[in-house]
Amino acid sequence: MKASFKHTVYKSQSKLSEPIIKLLNKANSQLKASYAPYSMFNVGAAILLENGTIIGGANQENVSYPLCICAERVALYTYGAKNSKHLIKALAVTAKYDQKPLTAPCMPCGACRQVIQEYEQRQGSPIDIYVTASGIAEVIKIAGITHILPSAFHQDHLL
Repeated sequence: MKASFKHTVYKSQSKLSEPIIKLLNKANSQLKASYAPYSMFNVGAAILLENGTIIGGANQENVSYPLCICAERVALYTYGAKNSKHLIKALAVTAKYDQKPLTAPCMPCGACRQVIQEYEQRQGSPIDIYVTASGIAEVIKIAGITHILPSAFHQDHLL
């Protein structure tokens, strides 16, 4: 993958810490919870809280496409609904496409990037983002959303 943003590439998970490996495993297991009968593009996500809790999410499609929701937002909104007082340390995203093997890690879409930005702003600290795809060993780490969403819309624009 050719990228022009600040990131770290891991050729395998063996160089990652145990909590991050568990986080990636949870995101991968969430692929089974994906409901993607139209696109066949399954996405799993998981967030790691500072206390070690991991919350998963999976994309959910609807025949009325605008009603679909991405895995990243399912995980983040579940966290929000639980009203946790623990900071989000990391987010992992993985994907599997039934039509062909993926050859590069799956990046969050624009809508998810905006939502991640708001959670970072709310907690006052960056969230490490780990992206990969089913069937590939490579993992990309992005240290905070500003590296892939440099000019985000944020609450200061409304005040």
